[in-house]
Amino acid sequence: MIEVKNLSVKFADFYAVKNISFTISPNGPEIFGLLGANGAGKTTTIKVLCGLLTPSEGEVIIDGHNLKDEDGAKQFKTIVGYMSQKFTLYHDLTVEENLYFTSCLRKIPSKIYHQRKEELLNFIGFNKPLNTLVSNLPGGIKQQVALVASILHNPKIIFLDEPTAGVTPIYREKFWNLIKNLVAKGKTVLVTTHYMDEAGECHRISLMRSGEIIALNTPSGLKEDAFPGHIKPVTLEDVFLKLVAEGSKDD
Repeated sequence: MIEVKNLSVKFADFYAVKNISFTISPNGPEIFGLLGANGAGKTTTIKVLCGLLTPSEGEVIIDGHNLKDEDGAKQFKTIVGYMSQKFTLYHDLTVEENLYFTSCLRKIPSKIYHQRKEELLNFIGFNKPLNTLVSNLPGGIKQQVALVASILHNPKIIFLDEPTAGVTPIYREKFWNLIKNLVAKGKTVLVTTHYMDEAGECHRISLMRSGEIIALNTPSGLKEDAFPGHIKPVTLEDVFLKLVAEGSKDD
């Protein structure tokens, strides 16, 4: 569904993303994780995939549509949902107002909007009045409502940029249960995260450092690649620290 070929994003002389390539969901829906420290290039990559940034080099093909083509770019925006790192909902609007505004932007017919709204609010177990201001929602519930807004148009592919940053462990677990349920329904999810336990929930993980991909594999594959034949238990944090340290030596 997603092909990224030799993608680079350059600002003046600085490469935010440098010559990365990967394919997502060649054999069916999956959770694909981008893992890395701040400044690794995760958000820049996801913004290119959403059409918010134009790549300096390379190409992106989503569901057969090439980002470089004007018609292709318009088409893939209808099949992609995006939950940004910081801004998906207007805090001074109610839950109902936010969802209705999103439906208008997406040009969702009224009947379908009401059906999708009810279906998705039930999906996240939302039980508060719809006239509640978003600013008055707990952080975890706010993120779940943001997820509803990002998938209101029923996209095939969902980009989630650090969706659980700043929420409690309980709500992080609930949110990841929602992600897994979406994939079970046939959606493909690309997610960025700082949390190693969340990365372990991904089917495959791309480790990024300084705009480059330094490793890409399943969680178990990454552990085996970094520590061949390991006897002691190995965590993804162990893998990440080793690969980053090795990259620093190369610099």
